[in-house]
Amino acid sequence: MQMGWKVFIIFLIVSSCAKDNHSNNAVVVTRHHLATDVGANILREGGNAVDSAVAVAFALAVVNPSAGNLGGGGFMLYYDAKKNKTFALDYRERAPQAATEKMFLDKDGEVIKNLSLNSYLAAGVPGTVKGMFKIHDLFGSKSMNDLISPAIKIAKKGFELSAFQAENFNKYEKKFSNGSDSESIFINAERDFEEGDVFIQTDLGETLDLIKKQGQEVFYNGIIAEKIVADFSNNGGLITIEDLKDYRVFLKDPICGDYKEYEVCSMPSPSSGGVAIIQMLNIIENFDLSEYSHNSIEYIKLLAKVMSFAYADRSKYLGDQNFFNSPIEKLTSKNYANIISKKIKSGEKVSVEPGIYFYEGDQTTHFSVIDFDGNVVSNTYTLNTAYGSGIVAKGTGILMNNEMDDFSIKPGTPNFWGLVGSKANSIEPNKRPLSSMTPTIIMYDGAPIMTIGSPGGSKIITTVLQCILNVFIHDMNIKQAVCAPRIHHQWLPENTVYIEPNGISKDIIKNLQSRGHTIKTYGYMGVANGIIIEDDGLYGGTDCRDETSAIGY
Repeated sequence: MQMGWKVFIIFLIVSSCAKDNHSNNAVVVTRHHLATDVGANILREGGNAVDSAVAVAFALAVVNPSAGNLGGGGFMLYYDAKKNKTFALDYRERAPQAATEKMFLDKDGEVIKNLSLNSYLAAGVPGTVKGMFKIHDLFGSKSMNDLISPAIKIAKKGFELSAFQAENFNKYEKKFSNGSDSESIFINAERDFEEGDVFIQTDLGETLDLIKKQGQEVFYNGIIAEKIVADFSNNGGLITIEDLKDYRVFLKDPICGDYKEYEVCSMPSPSSGGVAIIQMLNIIENFDLSEYSHNSIEYIKLLAKVMSFAYADRSKYLGDQNFFNSPIEKLTSKNYANIISKKIKSGEKVSVEPGIYFYEGDQTTHFSVIDFDGNVVSNTYTLNTAYGSGIVAKGTGILMNNEMDDFSIKPGTPNFWGLVGSKANSIEPNKRPLSSMTPTIIMYDGAPIMTIGSPGGSKIITTVLQCILNVFIHDMNIKQAVCAPRIHHQWLPENTVYIEPNGISKDIIKNLQSRGHTIKTYGYMGVANGIIIEDDGLYGGTDCRDETSAIGY
């Protein structure tokens, strides 16, 4: 997805960014204005942050189908003000029981192109519906009827497509031409979609209505499950009724670390985001960033080195902890960070070894909520790539994920992003693939002061890192922090620094190139959003890179 760079340049002039939506009570920030409206209305009607988040999640499945979902999964961080405790909800997709390590390879051991992306085999067992019911059962206050009804109304009555959404549907027409129900939903047979077209999703509305009336069981062991399984069975997919019935959501402790006087909490395994964020902040703490201006050559060089070490460790050591014993305590320790910082100061580089490369889709979405009682939600969920596999399970309106592609598929086979993995992230039945999703809550003196997250595939972690540093090192407000130009380095391809168009000056680019770096321009990195709690109230910050929305009251 790209946008006109003339607009992009204007957006990224940080000095012109004012503070975003201010409130003394509560704030909701999401990718789409209708979902933000839904979440804000729930709060106005007396719902809490979890109620609002659940309603937003169902609404985004309707109005943001490229990433919002019923057929995918994700992670949520929730801070409960009354208990003064943060919880991590893992509703990540998992591999079907019939999945095998070599399922995407041919008889010669070569990767079968696009099989892990655009086929019925690409889907992991979805967790979003069960995840939303789980968090609501534990912490919600309003009825699920109230929380799902707004999404049903939008699906059945339709909503007007923005220019961006219409263009995106047309852009992915080939992906939707797969023989599934997506052809009748996302392809306009008479002409291309246009801005202002009313987009109606009747089957999805009926599915949501069934979930509202019969609960999560209808999705995992009822008529919706039967429809999904029948479609998969008829088209070579692996998901069975047993897979859906046996799916579990996990409530975990977040992974937390200290950065200066702040406590940073994020997602544990199978997310790599929390480990990597804490590791990078630990390393950075050994450098005096007050000496570096934002995106100066010295600053970018340091960030690139820090990112390189963290992504190397990510590739070697991280995976689903239920299947692989990753050295989390070591990776997030101050002592280990000190060792790495000394290597950086001495000019030592990360060693490059043969690895397993895998692609991680960047079509994810993040939303943040803080309510009037100080409860906080930071949620990131996804279908993986845009519109997941592009396959809609027959008769359901549900776009299915292609999350199996987040596993490591074959040693020594680089693909689009060049992200590297190891045995820790190989395919196994019931295993959850490694993810970069990084919903984060930052605390000061025992209370939350910031929530942040972003889509962006492999670039999520570095996006969240830079947003945090923008606030706490470069003294930006939340709007400036999420809109500022970003860079990215992920160890491999070696010495490659990704930048945004017009994000850094030509002089700095030449300087980096003279030091052996390859510079690659990427469309944009992430669509971050977050909320900051300041002395005069709450401020919701929406990224200038896309259609995002914040409402406070």
